[in-house]
Amino acid sequence: MTRSDAREQAFMVLFEKIFDEQETISEIIEKAQEAELIKINGFARQLLEKIEENSQTVDGIIEKNVKGWTLQRLPKVSLAVLRLAVGEMLYIDDVPSGVSVNEAVEIAKKYGTTSDASYINGVLGTVAKAL
Repeated sequence: MTRSDAREQAFMVLFEKIFDEQETISEIIEKAQEAELIKINGFARQLLEKIEENSQTVDGIIEKNVKGWTLQRLPKVSLAVLRLAVGEMLYIDDVPSGVSVNEAVEIAKKYGTTSDASYINGVLGTVAKAL
């Protein structure tokens, strides 16, 4: 599995978590794997665990950079993609921020709209400059 594929799988887990905040990432992964909906590799698992462990920090950075929006008002796809990319930029040292941004934009294009992708690119560009 490529890292791009792993990111996409991690995105799916984060998207699901938005709808069931009581479940842990591990529980979502377990259920999805039992149903053979996803396969999670070590990279995706590490990324998801870091995002879950540091969810307040990740969401705080997102909130600071989504001018005029709250997390609750953001489209669900955008929120999941932003959490994925910010978590990767903060906690995965061997991935350059530019790669995280580009990968996030590609996921947004696939699962969201063109405007979602443009918005995510702008927000993550600001985040990357601040880090």
